[in-house]
Amino acid sequence: MELQEVERSENNLDKDSFFVKDESVMASALDVLTALSASKRVVLMAKGNLIPNAVAVANIVTENMLKGNSKIEDIKLDSVISEEDGQMISNIEIVVIKN
Repeated sequence: MELQEVERSENNLDKDSFFVKDESVMASALDVLTALSASKRVVLMAKGNLIPNAVAVANIVTENMLKGNSKIEDIKLDSVISEEDGQMISNIEIVVIKN
């Protein structure tokens, strides 16, 4: 069952996906706001140390920029073991929708 979830999330990479980068969370929030105005749904994706940035971006958009007009629909948190060095790397997907 878990393998099906991972396959589904990897196949869900489309125009609604937004990868959080190591940049200002406000700049990322503005990019997400622009994407939400075009598609009404954005999937924020982040790995490792960028997970707090993804959470901050989601909160900025839903609680400040679009308060009352957007919400977090779903959050998926997962971890994988890197084949290179054997370390566990966490990743997150946050689905933000505009009402």
